Amino acid sequence: MSYVMYNESIIPKEEAAISFEDRGYYFGDGIYEVIRVYNGKLFLQEGHLERFQASASKLDLVVPYSPDTMKSLLRRLIDKNGLTTGYIYFQLTRGIQARDHLYERGTAPVLTGFTKTAGVPFAKQTDGIDVYATEDIRWLRCDIKTINLLGNVLAKRAAEDHHCAEALQHRGDVITEGSSTNAFIVKDETIITHPQSNYILEGITKRYVLQLAKQLNIPVEQRPFTIGEAKEADEMFMTSTSVEIVPVRSIQGSFEAGYGHSPVTRELLGEFRREVELFEAGDTQPLVTYN
Repeated sequence: MSYVMYNESIIPKEEAAISFEDRGYYFGDGIYEVIRVYNGKLFLQEGHLERFQASASKLDLVVPYSPDTMKSLLRRLIDKNGLTTGYIYFQLTRGIQARDHLYERGTAPVLTGFTKTAGVPFAKQTDGIDVYATEDIRWLRCDIKTINLLGNVLAKRAAEDHHCAEALQHRGDVITEGSSTNAFIVKDETIITHPQSNYILEGITKRYVLQLAKQLNIPVEQRPFTIGEAKEADEMFMTSTSVEIVPVRSIQGSFEAGYGHSPVTRELLGEFRREVELFEAGDTQPLVTYN
């Protein structure tokens, strides 16, 4: 039997029901997070919960539970489902109101969540992926991890239709990010990635990878980079909670590029795997902050 989280309860999935008038259903009015689970433990939990709170604040949402209560609920859900390797998804909507663009304050929000078993995508990390370049058509608050993801959904579908594993979005000449990943290029052994702004979702895995780069003395430039720079780059890679770090072997779509060996990406990936193995084996929690 599978169990899900509904507010402060962990219940069988078959017993869960969401109101027809939930604003998440009407308007996509809510936020979410996804946290990786290794050996039954939440990876980079603090950063994800900080981002969850930040997204709520930006949408004038009130998270009804303290960080400690949230941690307890996530822990209970993992234990109840016996999850070892995979991820936990949780979302908060503004709650149940009559359909109206103007939301009311004070309505009780609705928290839900589930777990899913999912292995590490070692094949993609070894072989690399192809990405599909497409114009970024999303709204201008991509820094909020909202459940309203239609722009990302359409980009991901376009990538799949062109036999690519991920989209690579750009606003005019500037690369922003993937449909569910952050994007990096490497030039002359220096990592370049878009800085935190309203145009991208600042990834928790991205922040952790930049910490690893600092540990490895790999130079980093956080600045917008262009299509031309992507074409001339030595390497490209993508990061996210689900894929960790994956090298890009080619770009197709609105522009094209190809990449061969990826030594900097491989070095980062090797360090990431070592950190995960230490995390799985011990009691220490790698720390990355969002604020």
